[in-house]
Amino acid sequence: MKKPELIELSKVDFVTIDTIGPPGKRVFYLQAAQDNLLVTLIIEKEHAAALSIAIQGLLLQLGETKGLPVHVASELVQPVRPLFRVGRLGLGYDETDDMVVITAEELVTEEKRPGARVNIWGTRAQMAALARKAAIVVASGRPLCPLCHEPLNPGERHVCTKGNGRRGVYETGEGR
Repeated sequence: MKKPELIELSKVDFVTIDTIGPPGKRVFYLQAAQDNLLVTLIIEKEHAAALSIAIQGLLLQLGETKGLPVHVASELVQPVRPLFRVGRLGLGYDETDDMVVITAEELVTEEKRPGARVNIWGTRAQMAALARKAAIVVASGRPLCPLCHEPLNPGERHVCTKGNGRRGVYETGEGR
């Protein structure tokens, strides 16, 4: 089946970011639906973090966020069937309709073919909920080494490059 070049979700019923898998092996997903159309995309952890920060910044610029209705970002709708892996995300705002748009572009490995694109339009309240959910999902991963800030894998020894031999080996964040 050929992927459409552009999917336009002009006013989503829901949008969320969540993961599947244990910390260290999680796959991050951006999922949105409008009417009977469900779109699931694979994103990177860095995409989720950057999107959260960008949405929060945009909403601060727009002001009046305290009066927004409280939305809670949904869980992923199962079964999860990703359309594509995202290479680039963009964020915009339409002042006329007071809507925020996330543009997700497919990661393309073949230079000859154009990648697919999804535009996800949502209200400021929906996007505020998405930003909160993305921040929570990103933070719920593996703990970080206090010295080098690399992720620590539970049950594995971590050789810290910044420990300089003094406290160089950690197990799940605790010094030896």
